[in-house]
Amino acid sequence: MSNFAACLTFASGQTLEFHGPADITKETTEAIVNAANSSLLGGGGVDGAIHRAGGPSILEECRRIVARFGTLPAGKAVITIGGRLPAKHVVHTVGPIYRGGQQREAETLASCYRESIRIADEHGVQSLAFPSISTGAYGYPIDEAAEIAVRTVAEHLPKAAHLHHLRFVLFSASDCRTYVRAAEKISREPIAKSAIFEKGPS
Repeated sequence: MSNFAACLTFASGQTLEFHGPADITKETTEAIVNAANSSLLGGGGVDGAIHRAGGPSILEECRRIVARFGTLPAGKAVITIGGRLPAKHVVHTVGPIYRGGQQREAETLASCYRESIRIADEHGVQSLAFPSISTGAYGYPIDEAAEIAVRTVAEHLPKAAHLHHLRFVLFSASDCRTYVRAAEKISREPIAKSAIFEKGPS
């Protein structure tokens, strides 16, 4: 695990950290979030990396979920075992494909984070790691996506009953800096509710 680049500590005692460059498949949080596609059958990017590292048991559980409930709509989330990953669970969520921002992409992206926090908390998960959802092949501009992600987490993490620690695990140093800038901005807004913003070691 890399040193954290920044951290927000909320009045509730819950923490939100930003790490990068880092590999989400190696995270030791109790659960990690997969930026999945609606089929839940694996794919490229984070999705493919998680399935490769976690092994076939994750895919088998995903197939059972799809057989029972159908494909997963964008903005929703489900939880599975973690297979061979260090994390015990994987929360799978489907981000929006960016089409210029006029098709409720921001609302759908916020729902990904909100629903992932909800389902993890319902399963008693205490620590959770997120990638940057929709900013790869789905084309969401990372500056906009980072602000939506951090703002949604700042609003919903303090409401969680079990989830105490949340971490953004960013693939590149540039992505991490973008998320840290968003966190620094949001820490000055009322939504952060007196959260303390701290820069990590350089």
